[in-house]
Amino acid sequence: MLLFVLAYIGGVLTILSPCVLPVLPFIFARSDQPFRRSGLPVLIGMAVTFAVLASLATVGGAWLVGINQYGRYAAMLLLLLMGFALVFPALSNRLMRPFVAFGGRLQQRADRQASIKGSLLLGVAVGFLWAPCAGPILGLLLAGAALSGANLYSATLLLAFAAGAASSLAVALLAGGRVFSMMKRSLGAEEWLRRGLGVAVLAGVVVIALGWDTRFLAQFSFLNTANTEQQLIERLADKPAAVHAEDSKMAPPFTGATRWLNSPELSIEMLRGKVVLVDFWTYSCINCLRTLPYLKAWDAKYRSQGLVIVGVHSPEFAFEKDAGNVEMAIRDLSIKYPVAMDNQYAIWNAYKNEYWPAHYLIDAQGVIRDQHFGEGKYQETEQMIRALLKEAHQGMLVMDDELVKVAGSGATAAPSAFSRSPETYLGYARQEHLASPEPIRKDVAQHYSAPQSLVINQWTLSGEWLVSAESSALQKSGGAISYRFRGRDLHLVLGSRSGKPVRFRVTLDGAAPGADHGVDIDAQGNGVIREQRLYQLVRQSGKIEDRTFRIEFPEAGAEAFAFTFG
Repeated sequence: MLLFVLAYIGGVLTILSPCVLPVLPFIFARSDQPFRRSGLPVLIGMAVTFAVLASLATVGGAWLVGINQYGRYAAMLLLLLMGFALVFPALSNRLMRPFVAFGGRLQQRADRQASIKGSLLLGVAVGFLWAPCAGPILGLLLAGAALSGANLYSATLLLAFAAGAASSLAVALLAGGRVFSMMKRSLGAEEWLRRGLGVAVLAGVVVIALGWDTRFLAQFSFLNTANTEQQLIERLADKPAAVHAEDSKMAPPFTGATRWLNSPELSIEMLRGKVVLVDFWTYSCINCLRTLPYLKAWDAKYRSQGLVIVGVHSPEFAFEKDAGNVEMAIRDLSIKYPVAMDNQYAIWNAYKNEYWPAHYLIDAQGVIRDQHFGEGKYQETEQMIRALLKEAHQGMLVMDDELVKVAGSGATAAPSAFSRSPETYLGYARQEHLASPEPIRKDVAQHYSAPQSLVINQWTLSGEWLVSAESSALQKSGGAISYRFRGRDLHLVLGSRSGKPVRFRVTLDGAAPGADHGVDIDAQGNGVIREQRLYQLVRQSGKIEDRTFRIEFPEAGAEAFAFTFG
């Protein structure tokens, strides 16, 4: 019963999520019509569509992603046509003709009265757009539904989530109807109101089609309900006890992965008899990247003897949830072992993990025998892998005595032995040591300047930047970031807001880096942002000294997330 309450509350919270805001104009477009004949069918159509899509997700897996995407395209086309019909009543008949056969003469009544069929059709369209609005709670529900199968319990659980969302939208719809009625009585502006709603519908379609609903609205922290949802999960949902090697805990399942790469979907049960190393990582994490040479070497040496490495990609930044970005990173990093995309942190939470990277070693019976957080302990981990493999083969496995020898390059190279500047985030949620004299204006573009000099570990923005919770984005050309750092290597997680290449130039102590350039720039300091990832910009080749780093952008569009050092 507790999970049903959690599902309902999670549904109610969706009205505050950024991704639901662009669909509200579609709901309000019929708020001046009788709720029972118009608003209620819209909500029913939306809730049923969502429940069907979510139920299919439990059995359809990745296949549904493509179907749902086409459904979104169809929904946006339908809503685009309806928006034009609202703005241009004279063209309503012509624009609605394609939907006559499908909607049961929807066009004939859409402009004159509340059409239940038309409202249901609108609800179906909104349902397609709202279905991807799921946060951690929906991930938990889908995981539970997948575990229990496609049955009455899982369907009811999903409907509870849909009912919660429909309830909050119904309140908004009823309140909106009263507001619109008062406006019409006082201003007599029914026709203009109708056209205004049409413009809102068209604007909403543009927002969704261009992805601004997640790329712009999600920057506003007060609109983000993920933290609230996560707290509800932690307080109301049953979570496994903390994992400790000495407690001989059975390994939690891999349930809840949003996608599997390099492999079909795996489960702990399927891997019985194998030794499994679970690696929690994310592709822009420098500490994770520096463990990869060992993971790849162990995979190459011990896979044939029964070792299975499973990378669990739990994103730190929003762009790391994109399957295309993760696939590109896996390809560029030459990772051959299975990787589970854990966008909803279902596996992360099941293990009660808190770190990147984190390694859990599981024996042939499915018991966690060892764990390690962060870099290092490579020899001890490999010795444990060998011991568990011999145990799995009951001592009959013959292997050489040599441990792997690795030498990473670029960002995967081992860190220097010298002291280093700390990881530094450029979003206000975890921001420290910013030396620009102007106070941060959260989620609002403003001009920042740099002092004449910086002390160690201080950094600064120059130019017009928009600082959000997790990044700083350049709004006009000519911006720069400076950092007085300590360490051999300097890395910066960068991305392009538009997806187009963005040029930049790096200097060290006011000059071209020369032999001290990183792998992602040339000796003159020139580089290009082509994808969202970690860029190695400095690798000091000689004496390691404190340096002043500066990166300049001759054009707008760059987005910077975090500095890391090696």
